[in-house]
Amino acid sequence: MARWAAALKSVLPGRSGGKGTRARSDSDRNDTRTASGTSDEDVSHSYAPVVWLLGKVQSGKTSIIRTITASTDAEIGDGFRPCTRTARLYAFPSEMPVLRFLDTRGLGETGYDPAEDLAFAEGSSHLIVATMRAMDPDQDAVLDALHQVRRRHLEWPIVVAQTSLHEGYPPGHGHTRPYPFEPHAPPDAIARIPIDLMRALAHQRSVLDKLPGRGALLFVPVDLTRPDDGLPPADYGLDALAEALATVAPARMLAALASLPGFTSDPLSRSADPIVMGHAMAAAGGDLVPLPVAGAIAASTIQARMLSRLGRLYGVTWDKRAYAELTAALGAGTVAKVAAGVGIRQLAKFLPVYGQTAGAAASAAASFAVTYALGKAAVYYLHGRRLGTADRGGIAQVYEQALRDAFRMARERTAGEERKTTQP
Repeated sequence: MARWAAALKSVLPGRSGGKGTRARSDSDRNDTRTASGTSDEDVSHSYAPVVWLLGKVQSGKTSIIRTITASTDAEIGDGFRPCTRTARLYAFPSEMPVLRFLDTRGLGETGYDPAEDLAFAEGSSHLIVATMRAMDPDQDAVLDALHQVRRRHLEWPIVVAQTSLHEGYPPGHGHTRPYPFEPHAPPDAIARIPIDLMRALAHQRSVLDKLPGRGALLFVPVDLTRPDDGLPPADYGLDALAEALATVAPARMLAALASLPGFTSDPLSRSADPIVMGHAMAAAGGDLVPLPVAGAIAASTIQARMLSRLGRLYGVTWDKRAYAELTAALGAGTVAKVAAGVGIRQLAKFLPVYGQTAGAAASAAASFAVTYALGKAAVYYLHGRRLGTADRGGIAQVYEQALRDAFRMARERTAGEERKTTQP
């Protein structure tokens, strides 16, 4: 359980039932539902997966679209197309869309019966994002709609974006940094969350925790504003929202989300990349020492240090289970296959065993490549472990590709150095 959630005696669970569950049977199907009278162009657009945004008026639905697509409010307003009498679809990009956003009319409006929109949305959507203003306790209309959906689709995942956090700040209080609403937030950041805001978030979560079904239910506090609103950063909580969507999105939708300008499925990878590259270069340097055994020891030590730093970044402890899972995912077969592909069978000596390398590096290039590939594979594993998912095949693929990329980088570097030495 997240430490920030425990601050209110477990009232604020970071995730509810079905952690890490991916909706595949219903969600991965092609969308073939369109409104009557649509054109051929509309039909061609129907293959783009749909994110269903469900919430009250001014609950932050458009802000989410604007932030993750990097579109302007005007572009979004002009891009919506009606699909029922009271629901609209926004395709991004408009001409050749990779993703569509379904915006149903604000729930709770006087005289609005959402039955027609809910029926259409259920036949078209692949993921639900419910939006709630954090300081708005009246969410009965949203709760009722989600109850209806979950009673018919027990496995459907739901991401709840708790928006407009600044409305719960006392005067002069800005966003709490670092972002405190995640499983590994530091205690000092958690302690600085305004208590009124905490109580409001807790109330919404406790109500929604009663939803039926087994699908994942994830809560993400966000405050997505414009740069000129004076609430930096304007995309507060965006990384957490992206990570939540990546946790529950089916594969087809995740690929579409990853192509959006404001979406990063693994925001921590930006911090992980320099760690991996720095240690890979250090391992290459260590292998240049005159004594081969000393070089092997240096590479092993550097790799172990790299894994330790990556583990701290992702909030995962490298225990025996973690090392065993990573090692099993890589496997001797993976290493041997790549070794044959690049013509260096000595790479089989580099199979990582509990964070270290067995055997000696054949060259500085090999030490660089193996350390780099191990780091990339570890990042992929740690990201999945953080989200509660496992993909052994994906880890091996990342390792293989990273090893090839690293040898290409090493060859380019060597060629560049040779050109320098031959120039007059």
